[in-house]
Amino acid sequence: MAGLVSVIGFGIDSVIESISAVLVGIRLAARLRHGHLDERKERVTLKLVAITFFILAAYITYEGIRSLIDGEAPESSPVSIGILVLSLIVMPFLAAMKKRVGARLRDNLILADAAETKICVLLSISTLLGVALYMLIGAAWLDPVAGFVIAGFAIWEGKEAWEGELVEVAADDD
Repeated sequence: MAGLVSVIGFGIDSVIESISAVLVGIRLAARLRHGHLDERKERVTLKLVAITFFILAAYITYEGIRSLIDGEAPESSPVSIGILVLSLIVMPFLAAMKKRVGARLRDNLILADAAETKICVLLSISTLLGVALYMLIGAAWLDPVAGFVIAGFAIWEGKEAWEGELVEVAADDD
């Protein structure tokens, strides 16, 4: 509603995060049902989650470039600002809990899902900053630039998910 690259990215990230959560849930349910890990299916699922990171990065980059070329200026939207504030309250807690569970279980799928949630938090922050700075100084270019930073982070997380490196990284963080 606000026409912000990061708000659009936030919405797409929410859809991607939901897809990721469903994939993780399906794999965990299968693991509980069968009592063991199916390595091949786990790798395939992790690669699907990684692809969602790359899709998000591509879309944010495309929209950011389009916004810069067209000279789009963001508009404020009370509904989107409210959703972003709510996201800033809920998502950091959710991301930390997912990361903790994923690290304890040494589960790449849960860690990938936690990284998706962390991107949601970063998008919320960048979007709120973009709206605030635009309202203060009128610099419309800040929103797409913030989106590019988030796209870079999404590519990094997607690469780690693709290569299955999330468990080792999370274990080092604790």
